Amino acid sequence: MSASELPHLSDYLNENELMEMDTFIHRIDSTEVIYQPRRKRAKLIGKYLMGDLLGEGSYGKVKEMLDSETLCRRAVKILKKKKLRRIPNGEANVKKEIQLLRRLQHKNVIQLVDTVCFTVGYFCTQYCVCGMQEMLDSVPEKRFPVFQAHGYFCQLLDGLEYLHSQGIVHKDIKPGNLLLTTDGSLKISDLGVAEALHPFAEDDTCRTSQGSPAFQPPEIANGLDTFSGFKVDIWSAGVTLYNITTSLYPFEGDNIYKLFENIGKGEYTIPEECGPLLSDLLRGMLEYDPVKRFSIQNIRQHNWVRKKHPPSEPPVPIPASAESRDPWRSMTVVPYLEDLHGYTEEDDDELYDGEDEIIYTQDFTVPGQVAEEDQDQGNADHSPAVAKPVCVNGTEGGSLNSKAKAERRSSSSSNPSRKGVSTASKIRKLSTCKQQ
Repeated sequence: MSASELPHLSDYLNENELMEMDTFIHRIDSTEVIYQPRRKRAKLIGKYLMGDLLGEGSYGKVKEMLDSETLCRRAVKILKKKKLRRIPNGEANVKKEIQLLRRLQHKNVIQLVDTVCFTVGYFCTQYCVCGMQEMLDSVPEKRFPVFQAHGYFCQLLDGLEYLHSQGIVHKDIKPGNLLLTTDGSLKISDLGVAEALHPFAEDDTCRTSQGSPAFQPPEIANGLDTFSGFKVDIWSAGVTLYNITTSLYPFEGDNIYKLFENIGKGEYTIPEECGPLLSDLLRGMLEYDPVKRFSIQNIRQHNWVRKKHPPSEPPVPIPASAESRDPWRSMTVVPYLEDLHGYTEEDDDELYDGEDEIIYTQDFTVPGQVAEEDQDQGNADHSPAVAKPVCVNGTEGGSLNSKAKAERRSSSSSNPSRKGVSTASKIRKLSTCKQQ
């Protein structure tokens, strides 16, 4: 039959059926097209395997790394010299920070692990889960419960006391420079504007400060030539405590000039919900006169610090990762490990067969006995019966086909705890490739 003899489609379809076909055949917009993501390529810098981006600042960024020798999770600060040159004292501050971190070792101060390829600007530090400011921004209240703020503040005191004992003035204490680990440990970071006092200096007198304006004391806002460096850190810690307990700042302004004018006057109010003990501590730390301002010893002896604060409300949890929305903040180096060691999806079968959810045992018989079916066969053949491997649910080992394995893979992606076990298995398996 020729094309001209073919009946026209509209002769056999009514109007409703034609409209249904219009909805069935439609144009696909570019936003509806899902492309297969490109495989992540591994990048090694020395003994470190680079991971994904953790954060980005004005003149650098922080990425996750894995130490290929110790399998420890690290963070690397990548600084571009082009950007550093645009900032006053940019390169000098970075070199000073590295020199200071090399001589410091305390549980509440970020630790410098290694310096890699410093001509480009890489240096490796401890891995911390997130920053305190990130935690505050993740909740509507923008503050911590009193017991949680108390715990973090006491750790801040420990770290600050250690820095001062080493003759170091931080000059930029604020929530954005306080990092947290998975076990709740606080780490003081970002010593770029810190100052190391001369070993034979008579006191803690400083002459310059480049800290964040909202956390600066009146003596800096009023432009004094010299000031006590340790009392600057006490003031900044007081503003930090004020902020994490009230979600507010003691001094505010539409611009930096108005802000410094308000700080220079030294007039502020404390919300009533802070209570008498916390209010008294804040007044002592935010004392206008640096001589009368609390020292670290005065703060430690204060009743609010010494008091045990029971949990009155749920603590603020560590938020999910901003990039991947992963609530567990899993390691981001796994795809790069797969690329480095030639890992494929078929290797999942070997990983899952060794996990606890699929346990292979002998037939469900008393030890020393053989199943009846096997016993009859053994009597007929005069040969010992070999028990088949059976899963805990009664399924024979041979029946675990590819479909079941695919189902286990899908359950892994939907179950975070199982996914975590799978990730750990991958890291153990892939990391042994280097040793073999």
